[in-house]
Amino acid sequence: MNWDDSGFLISKNRYSENSIIAEVFTENHGKTSGIIFGGTSKKIKNYLQIGNKIYVNYNTKSPTRIGYFKVEILKALTPLYFDSSQKLSCITSAMNLIKLLTAEAQCNKEIFVLIDNFFNILNLDNWIKEYIFWELELLKLLGYDLELKKMAEKEVVSDQINYFVKTSTEKKIIPNFLIDRNNSDTDLKSLLKGFKLVSDYLEKSILKPNNINLPTSRLDFINLLK
Repeated sequence: MNWDDSGFLISKNRYSENSIIAEVFTENHGKTSGIIFGGTSKKIKNYLQIGNKIYVNYNTKSPTRIGYFKVEILKALTPLYFDSSQKLSCITSAMNLIKLLTAEAQCNKEIFVLIDNFFNILNLDNWIKEYIFWELELLKLLGYDLELKKMAEKEVVSDQINYFVKTSTEKKIIPNFLIDRNNSDTDLKSLLKGFKLVSDYLEKSILKPNNINLPTSRLDFINLLK
């Protein structure tokens, strides 16, 4: 099997002294793993940053065996944020979610476009808020739509509108901006509540049923925001 495609580098691990095993989310072939021979060399290691957009030529002798990549850089996206620890951590967390939640070798062009849009979000003034919506869209594309607007109930307390979801055991507050996207009152406390809401849903609906822990990269990113 031999094909060429463009994709985003979502993970890499050392394979030998000179090589790495990389996972790339490609436009036409979905998430694919392969060996990059010489991946630790000075010639190419600098552009093998998680999140960078690369052109790959993939070869494998058998569908049951891991193949190998020949790579070229298309867009060095991640180095643009080397001066922002929060954004670098966000890139790592987002790419880890793609790695964790997507299936091997299943084309999903909507997710490919979503990854592309992710880097546009990082340039916005309200990038943290928009990133939360990015995560919700990712979950929706994977079949895990929270449908917050359908589930939310509304109450008015001291002339303020509050949204919540009530179960037999708890009442969970939903930050207003997740219901009213145009709501400009998104302080850090509200944003952190938004992340917690998504994290709780991730754990309950996706991760725990599959015996997977919440990724440390996500916890590290959220801690950097505090």
